[in-house]
Amino acid sequence: MKIAMFSTCIVDAMFPQAAQATTHLLERLGHTVVFPKNQACCGQMHVNTGYYSEAVPVIRNHVETFRPVLDGEWDYIVSPSSSCTGSIKHQQSMVLRDRGHHKLAAEADAIAAKTYDLPLFLTEVLDTYDVGAYFAHRVTYHPTCHSMRMLKVGDRPWKLLQNVRGIELIELPEKESCCGFGGTFSIKNAETSYSMVADKIANIMSTKAEVIVAGDYSCLMNIGGGLSRLRAGIRAMHLAEVLAGTESEPWQAPATTTKLGA
Repeated sequence: MKIAMFSTCIVDAMFPQAAQATTHLLERLGHTVVFPKNQACCGQMHVNTGYYSEAVPVIRNHVETFRPVLDGEWDYIVSPSSSCTGSIKHQQSMVLRDRGHHKLAAEADAIAAKTYDLPLFLTEVLDTYDVGAYFAHRVTYHPTCHSMRMLKVGDRPWKLLQNVRGIELIELPEKESCCGFGGTFSIKNAETSYSMVADKIANIMSTKAEVIVAGDYSCLMNIGGGLSRLRAGIRAMHLAEVLAGTESEPWQAPATTTKLGA
């Protein structure tokens, strides 16, 4: 199977280990992964703050970049971000239709149908909850808002983690509460956001986990930053990083990547 990687802006610019781990995992499972070089932002930041007209050229670039999936050049598009995948599936065509770009909107819908967040791709397309991973650490998991509410990922990431060899998996208290990031929400409502992430961090620390895992580095940036300021010694890691390695072939993020929390 040939898969196009949509890495997202925040991953490409700050946390490339998420895309690298996703690529490593998919290739370890026997698939070919390509990286379309013209990819950029999906437009989520613009849409979430009401800049629909400004979002149109950004979304057009996304459609043009990933159009080969409609011609069968690739089988699927996979992303290590539930929020960006949610934007592709629920915002792009809506914005294009709102601004009168109906033909482009139809293409956006067709591309969205071929686009998957990593845990949904593993469980729905590849039909597996066991990827042969090994990760011998005490871990807790934060289900992100977009994964739960937009993509309806449910407990798929938790089940994937349950099948990781060597892991000690601890349920996070009040796990479905928001971490307070929400993109520009954390800027426009800084005091509220700070209170929310403080509650999230207190719950994480109560588990005595070594690692907090989530499926989106935007939330992990917020949580990991809070953990780092407290010098809590708890690392923030993407789900793909946990699933990427095996006991005989550990996966290690490149030294240049950003490490959060520890």
